[in-house]
Amino acid sequence: MSKSHKQKQDSTNPWLFALELGYFAGLIWGGARWLMYALHFTKVVPGMLLEPFFKHDFLLGAAGQIAGYLSFIVFSVVLSLLYVLTMRKLRGPWPGMIYGILWWLVIFLAFPQWFLLQRMFKLSWDSLISEFCVFLLWGLFIGYTAAIEYTDERKREQSTKLV
Repeated sequence: MSKSHKQKQDSTNPWLFALELGYFAGLIWGGARWLMYALHFTKVVPGMLLEPFFKHDFLLGAAGQIAGYLSFIVFSVVLSLLYVLTMRKLRGPWPGMIYGILWWLVIFLAFPQWFLLQRMFKLSWDSLISEFCVFLLWGLFIGYTAAIEYTDERKREQSTKLV
């Protein structure tokens, strides 16, 4: 078997990988966002991404929270597709962390009137910091998982463990 044929066999399909990555990123970190809301760490409803499309009262109920959780999964799938297709070759954890911070800035600073129905600065510090941390970890999850899959991060981590 030629080397190029083996490389094609071993390479990961970026579309399918991004769909799976986004699904699990949304499942895990959307669940973390819902848990933070349930424990009153944040006042931002889990369905904040649906604020432009549904009444706020609906998003406060059980059906609205489930819809919000599902919307975060869809959000994560779309943005992991964007990340994997454009930045999958970037190494290390920092690109993913920056990606998460950028999306936090987009939602909470650039367009809060769409997603929060209020200005970012009217939220409590607890809410801002909690949401920032979740988006940071969400971006880290997407970015570092892609880096491990598409670069030699896995090999580099194994060599540091041996030392």
